[in-house]
Amino acid sequence: MQYSERILGATRAASARSVIAAVGLLAVFGLSAQAAGERPLFVSMGETSRPPIGWVEFCADQPRECDSRPSAPRDVVLSTKAWKDLVRVNKWVNETIKPMTDLEQWGVVEKWSYPDTGRGDCEDYVLLKRRMLIQAGWPREALLITVVRERNGDGHAVLTVKTDKGEFILDNQNEDILLWSATNYRFVKRQSQQDPNVWVALGDPRPTISTATSSR
Repeated sequence: MQYSERILGATRAASARSVIAAVGLLAVFGLSAQAAGERPLFVSMGETSRPPIGWVEFCADQPRECDSRPSAPRDVVLSTKAWKDLVRVNKWVNETIKPMTDLEQWGVVEKWSYPDTGRGDCEDYVLLKRRMLIQAGWPREALLITVVRERNGDGHAVLTVKTDKGEFILDNQNEDILLWSATNYRFVKRQSQQDPNVWVALGDPRPTISTATSSR
């Protein structure tokens, strides 16, 4: 079954819990000016950075997935429907794909791939969420694979969704979709909006944490 068909079925069969979660998270639309001022809505951008080796090898294995021309940046208008779609996709992928490291599954430390086996690590969750949203009509320019650091220094990958109300994070470790500055991560680099094969450093203004290189 195609993933687009599976997500359509999951959307139609969305549980009351999912709908309640979406409604609760819609409180983001009511952020006061004071609250918005306390947390930056948009991360600051730095210089061009080297793409993760996992992305480079993913593109070598699946060149069609990375064959794109530079385009103008686009931010999503975060309507109520758009927010609910994000919640459903994040929840469905997080609950459907079972966590497994690349070493356990493929015998290598790092391998970015779609979790067609039903198992994967953080980058695989991100790739699937990104693909589902693009197939649903979301602009690729607003869906950015992002490398972050956890508090313990471990590397991690999340999907940044750029909207007119801020940059929100889809994360396999959290069902809730949070504003980037409301997470506990330190943001390192991500895809450029203009070209997914170009990566840019992120100017996270929060205190620096450990820079260990392990990934989950």
